[in-house]
Amino acid sequence: MPFYGYNRSGAKVSQGVIDSFWQQGMLGGILALHDCVHEFSEVDYTEDLKKIDVPTLILHGDDDQIVPIDDAGKLSAKIVKDATLKIYPGGPHGMCTTMADQVNADLLAFLNRK
Repeated sequence: MPFYGYNRSGAKVSQGVIDSFWQQGMLGGILALHDCVHEFSEVDYTEDLKKIDVPTLILHGDDDQIVPIDDAGKLSAKIVKDATLKIYPGGPHGMCTTMADQVNADLLAFLNRK
């Protein structure tokens, strides 16, 4: 529920999204799922981020309960050269699903900038 912000008061919950998320989790191997959690919670990618040398769009919701914005989005934007940080007010971790129209519009605008 926190992945999509569905635990927040007034959230518009989609049972289809919940079912799809569960199904995706069930399709993964247990070792791969365990390793994934390790990678995003215990590995420091600072040196990798420093190597990025192309314009980069970083998208992050300010209500991400899975990966806090201060520890990821804001910090990454400081480390990556020529990064643009776009913060989504109220955006959860799963904002690419719950805010798909806005995310897609921002991605297209970034790709089409001159």
